[in-house]
Amino acid sequence: MSSEVSARRDAKKLVRSPSGLRMVPEHRAFGSPFGLEEPQWVPDKECRRCMQCDAKFDFLTRKHHCRRCGKCFCDKCCSQKVPLRRMCFVDPVRQCAECALVSHKEAEFYDRQLKVLLSGATFLVTFGNSEKSETMICRLSNNQRYLFLDGDSHYEIEIAHISTVQILTEGFPPGGCQAPLRISGPVTVRGAELGVHVVTRTESLGTAACSLHTTGINPACAGKCSSPIWRNRVFTYLVQYVHSLLML
Repeated sequence: MSSEVSARRDAKKLVRSPSGLRMVPEHRAFGSPFGLEEPQWVPDKECRRCMQCDAKFDFLTRKHHCRRCGKCFCDKCCSQKVPLRRMCFVDPVRQCAECALVSHKEAEFYDRQLKVLLSGATFLVTFGNSEKSETMICRLSNNQRYLFLDGDSHYEIEIAHISTVQILTEGFPPGGCQAPLRISGPVTVRGAELGVHVVTRTESLGTAACSLHTTGINPACAGKCSSPIWRNRVFTYLVQYVHSLLML
């Protein structure tokens, strides 16, 4: 990837919305697949009462909109200001109790677990039905759109186009020892002479299954483990978590 293209992918700009300041991608096409659009607020004229406790809005009971769901609440039911990274807000924003709980969990992912994905881990990678494996570093791109596989060649798997993520257990002992991760989706390989093309290992689907051999672990350990083996285990579970996040 050229430095110019890389810079274009990662470029951001500061914008002001009714909900607050947001640091968004300069080019929408390069935005993170984890991103969420700001919701349409329920119109004020349709909000006579709190949508949680049914308190009537008046001079003393003020109306607030949750920045995540857009619904109307009183101050008591919408008092928490929580980071909302998936909408790119610079500062914590007001959210209802239900949305705040979700955002707190996502904040842990952004603060701790995302760092593991960005720094990457080393795997033994097998593409499609090939019997040949290659040692590669697998990591998430800075704009969070791709899984990069770097070895003798450079491969890219677009996160949003991954069809399945599986931790294989058949034929492996309980506890996840040496259970590989299988990622299915279009794989792009770049080379100086070949340019960009798609590897189509399974012709009917036009996709390639990529197996990353590692071991399993509780994802709660993410951010606490520094050894290469533990990092691989954490990385495996986080890739599966990221895929499930995009399916919501």
